Amino acid sequence: MRQLLFSFAALVFSMASYAQSKDPILGTWLNPSGEGKVEIYESNGKFFGKLYLVKDKSKKDAKNPDEKLRSRDLNGIVLLKDFSKKGDSYEDGEIYDPKSGKTYSCKMKLKDDGRLDIRGFVGIGMFGRTETWKRVK
Repeated sequence: MRQLLFSFAALVFSMASYAQSKDPILGTWLNPSGEGKVEIYESNGKFFGKLYLVKDKSKKDAKNPDEKLRSRDLNGIVLLKDFSKKGDSYEDGEIYDPKSGKTYSCKMKLKDDGRLDIRGFVGIGMFGRTETWKRVK
């Protein structure tokens, strides 16, 4: 009985540790147009985001500057790449815009209301555009 209680306590402790270590940006986010969901995940200490189309899953990456990639499905591509966490923001990453075929420098920041600001820019952050995504429950 004592060993069972010890095992149960160890399990609860490990689950609590895991829950506390999960980064708040991880999960699924909906873009403002409602056309796509982005699953943000962590790999080797960096953050990435994979696109999952909501409305038209047959869309291709037709605007990609690389002709070989223009026939690939947009559904499932990684459009957020290589973000590092710095305090309460995520920086030094890139975002690919499939509507234009362009890749921009990008930073992300969680807002107090639980939404996520995504800012794509060229050069410095002052010259760019921000979108606010909401978490999918």
